[in-house]
Amino acid sequence: MKMTTIGTAVLAASMAFGAAGMAQADDFPTKPLTLVVGFAAGGSTDIQARVLANVLEENLGQPVNVVNQPGAGGAVSLTRLMNNQDEGHTFVYAGTNGTLTFAPHAHDTDFTLDDFRYVASITTVQHAIVTGENRPFGDSWEDLVEYARENPGTSYATQHALDRLVIEYIMEQEGLDLRIVPTSGGGGMAPLILSGDVDFGYSGGTHSGYAETGEMPVLLSMDGERLFAFPDAPTVMEAGYDIDTSDFRVVVVPKNTPDAHVERLAEALEAATQDERFIEITEERILMPVHFRGEEEATELLYAQSENYRELLERMGGVPEDD
Repeated sequence: MKMTTIGTAVLAASMAFGAAGMAQADDFPTKPLTLVVGFAAGGSTDIQARVLANVLEENLGQPVNVVNQPGAGGAVSLTRLMNNQDEGHTFVYAGTNGTLTFAPHAHDTDFTLDDFRYVASITTVQHAIVTGENRPFGDSWEDLVEYARENPGTSYATQHALDRLVIEYIMEQEGLDLRIVPTSGGGGMAPLILSGDVDFGYSGGTHSGYAETGEMPVLLSMDGERLFAFPDAPTVMEAGYDIDTSDFRVVVVPKNTPDAHVERLAEALEAATQDERFIEITEERILMPVHFRGEEEATELLYAQSENYRELLERMGGVPEDD
């Protein structure tokens, strides 16, 4: 009888503990949240993230503080997130999925795609291959390829290992001999393109600032679809290249984040994509389309692209080196 009483007491305590745990999950978030941006303040990811934080605060009922942790194209912020134990109260707003799908194959990173959960994707990034005004090949990708075949040494401005890999693949496909010019981000690329010192180059979004003036025509969309502000430019795949270079911004949490916390964050993020403030900053200022994908779809797309990049790196013999 005594054993039964003890057993009943233990069972009751376990049930009470379980109920408390469920209540805690249902109450998420229970403290202020931290939205981490893996890039410096002032860029498009940071600008968008600060509006997103304000919108999320109202939905989640807790302050959302934005913290910048720049370094290694966003990899520093993800490395720190791996060891975070606050179950979703801290999350990274990844400005580019290449940090997750490409970098672990190309570089010595401390993380892989398996180390996180991907709550939701909310924005499609508008990467492109661009040129300047009054080029001899105009603003047509086909005409550029023809011009580059006839003019070895046509110059291309690269910003990082991923776009360099893509252009090396295109060079191989088209039989081109380009002169590769390394640059330090959009701020380094833009003057070279606008002045005519370089014929064409990669843009992670800098071209959006020239959408109205036409000073930086888009030759090729590096998204899976045509670009929001430049619908006339074909995609990489439409141009005949079998590579997935699409990109989107995704909210990342540690692998051990409880399902209930992920679901609550996803609900708040989906609501944010319907908020006029978030739509305005995204579609009218940084010229990127708002596009919500839940955890399952976002995760599936990330893994498919990761495999695509692994195969491409294997085919091309690894990351191209500067000459």
